Amino acid sequence: MSKAKMKMGFIGVGHMGQYHVNVVTQLSATHEISGLYDASESRAKELSAKFNVPAYATAEDVIEKSDAVTIAVPTHLHYKYTKIALEAGRHVLVEKPVTETLEQADELIRIAREKNLILQVGHVERFNGAVMELSKIVKEPRLIQARRLTPVNNRITDVGVVLDLMIHDLDILLNLVDSRVKSYNAVGSKVITENEDVAVIDLQFENGTIATITASRISQYKERSLSIMEDKSFVYLNYANQDIEIHRQASSVTLLTPDEIKYSQESFMEKVYIHKDNPLKSEHSHFYDTIQGGKAMVPNEKDLETLRIALGSLQMIHDSWK
Repeated sequence: MSKAKMKMGFIGVGHMGQYHVNVVTQLSATHEISGLYDASESRAKELSAKFNVPAYATAEDVIEKSDAVTIAVPTHLHYKYTKIALEAGRHVLVEKPVTETLEQADELIRIAREKNLILQVGHVERFNGAVMELSKIVKEPRLIQARRLTPVNNRITDVGVVLDLMIHDLDILLNLVDSRVKSYNAVGSKVITENEDVAVIDLQFENGTIATITASRISQYKERSLSIMEDKSFVYLNYANQDIEIHRQASSVTLLTPDEIKYSQESFMEKVYIHKDNPLKSEHSHFYDTIQGGKAMVPNEKDLETLRIALGSLQMIHDSWK
């Protein structure tokens, strides 16, 4: 039985928006692109010609022609366009962070709930094949270390690493650890921009789990990884190639001689088979399935908690600069 096609519109087709358009063109069995809008008329025309879809003069025109919209505009415009779309009765997939404030996010969630609409936040790392396997592997994490290091990129200028990079890892940790956050602390510094370019967030959960998130956008080395220590295993996840390694200790021997202490450790490593797909494509497929009556991977209340800690961390960093 064929699935009903959904008319999808796009508001914002810059660097990230163009990727959204591209993956939806690959979902032609379930999606029909209704049109796109960008504040840059030349950019809208360029993408319109590239993907052979109509470009409109206003975001409202796109919303009118669509069943659902993807919003990939600068963060300070998320609230404006998401609210317009929801009030018009359209489902929304909005890039992270959902809004600049908790109050704005709470209002959007309320509107979506009242109108029985799907509001999905674009945390694309949720749909990384390796991340989707984590919950089947990790049961009682003791220590978690997330590292997200990137070279200088002039694409993102309106926010720092907390809302651009670290929010991915916050989202993953809050959904992986089956406990509430007891306390957290954040430090960061400006290096090349007016926002934080490097930052570290330490979190302690009520069940005793400790986590550290490190991010930098001025690194000479690129890394996106997650390390998890449990009582009998060490799990290492590489976001870039969607791989998971599980290290387990088999035995250890300590030999004491008159001259030295010799220590040997034998361990083995398992590589988990991961079904690898384009995470952004999977994100759009999930958005469609949720609209069709499926269960959302993450409830909006979890999105609020992620945003709360991200904004709280950002405030700590900014306060330390005064």
